[in-house]
Amino acid sequence: MKSVRLGKTGLLVSEVGCGGIPIIPLSFDQGVSVVRHCFEQGITFFDTANMYGDSERKIGHALKSVRDKVILATKTLKRDSEGALKHIASSLENLETDRIDIYQLHNIGNEEKLDKVLAPGGAYEAVNKARSEGKINFIGFSSHDISIALKACRTGLFSTIQFPFNFIEHDPADELFKIAQELDMGIIAMKPLGGGLLDRADLCFRFLQQYPHVVPIPGVSTQKEADEIIELYLSPRPLSEADHKQIEILRSELGKKFCHRCGYCIPCEQKVDIPGVMNFRPLVARRLPHSTVINMVETAVESAENCTECGECLEKCPYNLPIPDLLKENVALFRDYLKQF
Repeated sequence: MKSVRLGKTGLLVSEVGCGGIPIIPLSFDQGVSVVRHCFEQGITFFDTANMYGDSERKIGHALKSVRDKVILATKTLKRDSEGALKHIASSLENLETDRIDIYQLHNIGNEEKLDKVLAPGGAYEAVNKARSEGKINFIGFSSHDISIALKACRTGLFSTIQFPFNFIEHDPADELFKIAQELDMGIIAMKPLGGGLLDRADLCFRFLQQYPHVVPIPGVSTQKEADEIIELYLSPRPLSEADHKQIEILRSELGKKFCHRCGYCIPCEQKVDIPGVMNFRPLVARRLPHSTVINMVETAVESAENCTECGECLEKCPYNLPIPDLLKENVALFRDYLKQF
């Protein structure tokens, strides 16, 4: 597999990496096995986070014996120095290493969060201190908001940026990634498969291969999934005319109502399973078996009856989706769907 220079870090990483979320529900041994398999097939970049269950522990154990051959990245949601220091110590222990290659301040989604992490006593202060002590090599951030990400990039304080990027969420290519390139920042693409909602891996990764400076980090839960993605990089080909047409069809179907399942809208005080309800549209588009759709959606749809339209989810959503309206729409679609059987 080809290597990519991750911006001014100078780190050489495999052109596709591995995200740490899907291994969370696996047993410890299963998770370790999947991670180790990814490495053996040529993946050298692994990204996880302190809040991803035992993902750090699984990745650390799987890669301990080959630590010098891989690049490890993790994250914290803490905004204060004290909390970030604790997370750094925890991540070092979980990953079974004496240094973290890239430590990222996670989900910098608005000016308040950016100002807080950069203020005296903020998380950046702790991470920078850890870097001076050799516990961290480079500092990055992740975000879901282009305007805030641009502002963070222009501070000059970060070496890498992690942002959602796929053929539905392709806006970052227009300005954000161009600015990041000008600043020689490493660019990491989270949600290359739309958070698991896009099932055409061939379309997803052939689209991404048009941007060789962007390193996607798909999560996989099986060796088979890993092999399918890796094969697309070992035998790359450009998007065909038919591929472009199919992408446009999917873009049209999902449009601006695409829920990215980032989870920032929950928990809901009224206990509405917002992502679960919003997920109904793509499930139907995939034409899953009726029983599967019922099992995955019915309970979530029932929870939508508790919605009071308080507007809290609107403030939390980094994509500015009209969530209360979409909840009503998806509930109605689900009711209509049930009438067909």
